[in-house]
Amino acid sequence: MTKSRAQQKEITRRQIIDAAFRLLSLDRSYSSLSLREVTREAGIAPNSFYRHFEDMEELGLTLVDEGGVALRQLMRKARQRIEDSSSVIRISVETFMEFIHNSPQVFHLLLRERSGTSLAFRKAVSRELQYFIVELADYIQHRQNYPTEDARIQAEAMVILVFNAGAEALDCKPAELKQLTEKAIIQLRYIARGADALSQVKRKVH
Repeated sequence: MTKSRAQQKEITRRQIIDAAFRLLSLDRSYSSLSLREVTREAGIAPNSFYRHFEDMEELGLTLVDEGGVALRQLMRKARQRIEDSSSVIRISVETFMEFIHNSPQVFHLLLRERSGTSLAFRKAVSRELQYFIVELADYIQHRQNYPTEDARIQAEAMVILVFNAGAEALDCKPAELKQLTEKAIIQLRYIARGADALSQVKRKVH
């Protein structure tokens, strides 16, 4: 079956994105990639690149968006598997670490560009982090019946802690990763219990 021009264009665009992800590693930042290198990896002519992206920055922003979406979708599926409140944190952290293990280049991109020299990249990663915070805050608010602001503060603390743990996980050996995962779970439980205690105090006051 002959593919339409639109279908072929989407396939080529996908090839470019996948090629850029493959070239990323713990030792290579996105800024070190060249257009010719990416197109060679994708198996297309350099000039064809501009039919799909304005420049390398637009491609990079697409990678950031796709990485964030992939991780958020995975975390949503993890929350759907949760049966009781005691498993929320463990399943979430283990799913997060599993993502880092399976897609280290994606997470490394988010981490590196979070503090990179490009303002556009920093804003894109910040936006992705905010998406995580908003989704988690909404989950906490409905599950714990917390006020909106309290749920957001707890969600922000949790997201920052988990992302920092993820940064450490990139360089961990299997045994170290297990210890790091357990430590993150304990720290998140401290945050959750502290938030619950504070919520109970506020309810008594009011």
